[in-house]
Amino acid sequence: MNNSLPTKHYDTRSIKEQAAKYFVTLGGVSVIAAILLIFFYLLQVVIPMFSASHIKELTSYHSPVVDNAELSSSSAQKKIIPLRDKTLVIGLEEQGMIGARVTASGKVIFFNTTTGQVTSTQSLDIESAITSYSSHLDLVVLGLANGHARVLKIIYEVSYQNNVRTLTPKLKFPLGEESIELDPSGQALTQVVLQLNDDSAGLAAVTNDQRLVVSHYIREESFIDESFTTELESRSEKTIKSEVVKLALAPALDHLYVATQGDILYDYSLNDEGFVNVPAKYTFKHPITSIKLLLGGNSLLVGLHNGEVQQWMQVRTKNGSFLTFIRNFQENNQAVSVIATEHGRKGFAVSDNHGHLTLFYSTSQRTVASIEKLDSAITHMAWSSRAQHLLVVDDQQIMHLYHVDNEYPEVSWDVLFGKIWYEGYDEPDYIWQSSASTNDFEPKFSLVPLTFGTIKAAFYAMLFAIPIALLGAMFTAQFMAPRMRQTVKPTIEIMEALPTVILGFLAGLWLAPYVETHLAGVFTLFIILPFGFILSAFVWEKLPNKAIFEGWEAAILIPVILLMVWLSMTLSSPLENLLFNGSLRDYMSQQWGWGYDQRNSLVVGLIMGFAVIPTIFSIAEDALFSVPQHLIRGSLALGASRWQTMMYVVLPAASPAIFSAVMMGFGRAVGETMIVLMATGNTPLMDMSIFQGMRTLAANIAVEVPEAEVASTHYRILFLAAFILFSFTFIFNTIAELIRHRLRQRYSEL
Repeated sequence: MNNSLPTKHYDTRSIKEQAAKYFVTLGGVSVIAAILLIFFYLLQVVIPMFSASHIKELTSYHSPVVDNAELSSSSAQKKIIPLRDKTLVIGLEEQGMIGARVTASGKVIFFNTTTGQVTSTQSLDIESAITSYSSHLDLVVLGLANGHARVLKIIYEVSYQNNVRTLTPKLKFPLGEESIELDPSGQALTQVVLQLNDDSAGLAAVTNDQRLVVSHYIREESFIDESFTTELESRSEKTIKSEVVKLALAPALDHLYVATQGDILYDYSLNDEGFVNVPAKYTFKHPITSIKLLLGGNSLLVGLHNGEVQQWMQVRTKNGSFLTFIRNFQENNQAVSVIATEHGRKGFAVSDNHGHLTLFYSTSQRTVASIEKLDSAITHMAWSSRAQHLLVVDDQQIMHLYHVDNEYPEVSWDVLFGKIWYEGYDEPDYIWQSSASTNDFEPKFSLVPLTFGTIKAAFYAMLFAIPIALLGAMFTAQFMAPRMRQTVKPTIEIMEALPTVILGFLAGLWLAPYVETHLAGVFTLFIILPFGFILSAFVWEKLPNKAIFEGWEAAILIPVILLMVWLSMTLSSPLENLLFNGSLRDYMSQQWGWGYDQRNSLVVGLIMGFAVIPTIFSIAEDALFSVPQHLIRGSLALGASRWQTMMYVVLPAASPAIFSAVMMGFGRAVGETMIVLMATGNTPLMDMSIFQGMRTLAANIAVEVPEAEVASTHYRILFLAAFILFSFTFIFNTIAELIRHRLRQRYSEL
């Protein structure tokens, strides 16, 4: 019976060992699974951005007319629309359910876009024949044969009854219900364009006798009935010799672009009084067939006879502002017939004379989608405001409704990682600016400045932390007195638990202003402190009986350090007055062209380095302290000094763990959020200057994710930034682990 006890004990221990083995294995597998889940979740959010866009025709029908009885029997049989009912302008409401069609007879016909059935109609009280027209979003301007112009705005009032959405189309007249006299001589307007601002408006037209007329108006809205009154502010005109193909008027009313028959584009500068100086002339290699302003009016799209669309915009130079070629788009070699721009993004649709329809996006320079199903030329196109539907009319007066699946046209590899020439900039650059206060804003999603800022912050933090942490670990492990080590090591390890938000708070509210005030003293400290140490070492060597203080040298240096810091800060102001005309910051800006941001890389390096030091110190010190004593004693017995033993025995033996400590510190610096968020200007700059701030990937995610619309381009790009940060950390740590393993094999024989 007694012999069974060891067996029973052995079985119990075996069960415990197996259970422990399985639990440890389960824990390890769970960690790997969690990492993989994070990886695939980030990937799942990011992948839809790079999926292909699609355009699909939903339906087609003959252009809706008010009364088919108006057609002759022969015309009705042939489905021919009379000239007076030809389509001039088309439009769509935001969800693409209701369309609008302005005819040559002055009727506005509203119809169901799915069936083509007319839902309502309104007649415009027009005193003369319509000779020209143009539209911008929901604004329509009609040029008349008597030199007048009529401006109307198509709106769709939404109401809900029993949870049913009802649309009521209406017309508004933002420049008054009466037509506006644009040409006092009464000549017919062959081209006309409009720009409408909050309290002003601009109209430009070409008359039948080849005159270019520009008028500025002041408009006021009545608080009683919401009607508008318009007052002429200025009118000016110029004679133009060539036949005009198209006009485009900038929203700021400062530029009028005139495309003439052939290959010439004129850029007329305008002010409140009208034309300014001689127009700038631009010659193209192919005839111009169409021009259109992109959303916001900062870029001009020029369609050419060879099927190319070029984007031009005003760029500032030393000699003024000039229209400059930015990029081009081309899908085929057929002449461009119509360009239709989206209401809320920098995308546009292009059609040619053979019915080929292509969707482009300007910023990413992407060909988004294309379709070839029409056998006739396209004459009109209109987007819904959500850019999910596109209404097209061909030269046979057939309407085609398309559904467009194009959620993320802003994304391309060039946008994310290349230089892009954005509107308002003098040259291509890496820019991150995801939002602005205007609806015509061009999003800028370059991840390069954020990646650069992440590496920059980590670099300066490690530059400050590594020497202090490693040298401190070396002294603590091998030279410090045991009693002092028992106090120093736990104290530094406790520092690692200090919340980084507290450090960021202190850096932003105290350290950054203090460094700015004592900037000269900070740099003086880097010079004075080494001399103070050297002087202290010289004095230490001359002292008798110093052996009794062996291992306590660090405590003796504390008063020296405090004295050097006090001396440097005291000398800060006198040095600035003596050498830098009273201000080092102003001197750097004026003499060297170096800007100074109060929350900059210097502050981040100091405070984030302070946060990283405990991580590196603790791991490195443990490794150095754990080096077998027989190696150290053997080295000392062979005549090596303690320093030689440290350099040639202890450090190599502990190098794998020291390398791991540095890598963990670097990983901590790369992923740090709150310190960088609170201690820098949080501006995505690409400047290695220690006096400029930055924005890191982690800080950018923390700032912008709460404001990003779920599943939007901005939202998914932030997840892409997280995926890049995750992948970078994973790859870097993997490489570091491989290096550590090789070092461990190399020095395992010691």
